[in-house]
Amino acid sequence: MTLSRRKTLALLGGGFVVAATASAGTFLATRTPARALEPWQEAGQYDDPRLFSLSYALLAPNPHNRQPWLIELKGQDSFLLHRDKARNLPHTDPYDRQIFVGLGCFLELMSVAATVRGRSAQIDLFPDGTDGPIAHVTLLDGATRDPLSNFILERRSCKEPFEDRSVPESAAAELAAHGTVITDPELVAQVKKLSWQAWLTEMHTHRALKESVDLMRFGKAQINANPDGIDLGGPFLESLMLAGVLTRESQLDPASTGFREGVKMYETMLHATPAYIVLTTPHNTREDQIAAGRRWLRLNLDTTRLGLALHPVSQALQEYEEMAPHYESAHRMLAKPGETVQMLGRLGFGPTPAKTPRWPLETRIMNG
Repeated sequence: MTLSRRKTLALLGGGFVVAATASAGTFLATRTPARALEPWQEAGQYDDPRLFSLSYALLAPNPHNRQPWLIELKGQDSFLLHRDKARNLPHTDPYDRQIFVGLGCFLELMSVAATVRGRSAQIDLFPDGTDGPIAHVTLLDGATRDPLSNFILERRSCKEPFEDRSVPESAAAELAAHGTVITDPELVAQVKKLSWQAWLTEMHTHRALKESVDLMRFGKAQINANPDGIDLGGPFLESLMLAGVLTRESQLDPASTGFREGVKMYETMLHATPAYIVLTTPHNTREDQIAAGRRWLRLNLDTTRLGLALHPVSQALQEYEEMAPHYESAHRMLAKPGETVQMLGRLGFGPTPAKTPRWPLETRIMNG
């Protein structure tokens, strides 16, 4: 569908405004990728305690929404968690560190959800070594419900500008159980500058940018067909697609209007940040990475409980050549000698984002 010739695309105050025809307006109003969002409604609709817990676990945050988990059911109360290596990010995550952090998020969300049915998750990491299954999990009877389970379906990663107000000291004190909260204005400014420079580096490193662009899903049809990767949907973005401004090609072209506007939007978002939180580990083993993911998931549920927004800003922590100066700066600034910064997040008050598309549970089970 194309816009009427009499209708125009105007650039006003750094944002796009599309004057659409009535028919285009009706079309845009139906742009919700309902099929890709069904796993959010299906969570908890299973009798088997393992499937019950796993149906929530697949809603966990993970890098580029790659959803790198595969499940092999074992016996009556156990399963193996495998890593789908086809979902690696070889350019931005060459050592798979972020992938393993995401798997840690999955395991922790599964554990939290299991307590809703009175089960505890006994997790044996890497039962056959780090090249084999990620974990052997057995659900046991007799757990008390985790209070954070009340916030599973409200949890989001908020990729929006935050409000111009401080994180309350009381909230910062509670979140300190998960990581180091940064509210000092001078250090906040330094981290803000670092995160912005690292983001620009990724945008101007072609192979890293292309990895992200190749995973972009443009509009409802693509999102429903492949509910992983980076979803670009909704009336606003699809209006830009209709106008030919937002395309896969434009996102790879620094000279294009779409690319330049994306830079402006991210600059606004990244600079609208009153606080940060940092998660470090003593070393950088696979166990450390899994542990960091489990902590991040609990942090994300806790920020939800407190009415705060959380957004991971991972660029400066990525381990490829062009990012090395920012990686070194991040570790000098945020970690003790020998530690690894596993996660860095923007923290503040923001809007509630839409749900992120997910593959149905049945597609993630190897023997189901």
